[in-house]
Amino acid sequence: MNKQVSGQSLFSRLRFVLVNTSSPGNIGSAARAIKTMGFSELVLVNPRFPDAVKEDEAIAFASGALDVLQNARIVGSVEEALQGCNFAAAVSARLREFSPPVVSPRELAGQLSRDTGLNAALLFGNERFGLPNEVVQKCNALLNIPANPDYSSLNLSQAVQVLAYECRMTELEVQGGPMQTSGDARAPGEVGFHGQSASVAEIEGMFAHLEQALVAIDFLNPDNPKKLMPRLKRMFSRAQLETEEVNILRGIARQILEPKQAKAGRQEQNEQGEG
Repeated sequence: MNKQVSGQSLFSRLRFVLVNTSSPGNIGSAARAIKTMGFSELVLVNPRFPDAVKEDEAIAFASGALDVLQNARIVGSVEEALQGCNFAAAVSARLREFSPPVVSPRELAGQLSRDTGLNAALLFGNERFGLPNEVVQKCNALLNIPANPDYSSLNLSQAVQVLAYECRMTELEVQGGPMQTSGDARAPGEVGFHGQSASVAEIEGMFAHLEQALVAIDFLNPDNPKKLMPRLKRMFSRAQLETEEVNILRGIARQILEPKQAKAGRQEQNEQGEG
């Protein structure tokens, strides 16, 4: 598995993840797009063709980026694609009711470049259907390219090119000197102490643990959950959780669950004794 290292240039900390891609040509074009901007890590999640990187169309569209195409990893799930990442951004032209914070490519590029502790992934969905809501909700940000509102549809590889370009230009500017930022584009490290960002897997584990605790105290009805967990995910995604903060939340969940589990165990023993 490729492992990204914190503290390095964004060119080695950023991966591009294509989810359920249908066209081998788009995969080849995406490989070309990221190589022209100085990036190299491409991950494919369940592409339509199992050997998509070997398809003639992919090879033709990759042109001089065959090394990126041939080194692309093909995985079976988004979770596997995000291993080693502590930040993920979903790219979508469609806004969602329960989504993480919506940011522009330029804002995100500034954050990723300035915070060298982020090992990040940009997720692009299927050409026709985009990314499913459950994948978007796993991410820390929702990227929306500010295109013509009357016709905002971008080809998959064009969207990859836009994001790769913004990240390249911002990274070069940061490497060359201080970057002027304002408002929401401000880097997390500029305000107070900034600890180790929690990985996507750590955050998902925390949500699962928290959901168990909420069910145990009857705050969440598992048969009628409504929108509670998506709302909580959206709320916490704005906080950009650190590992220590995730551990605190899991500790709270553990303290809720342990007495409940102990009580259930004693009740089971009593029922067995009566039997």
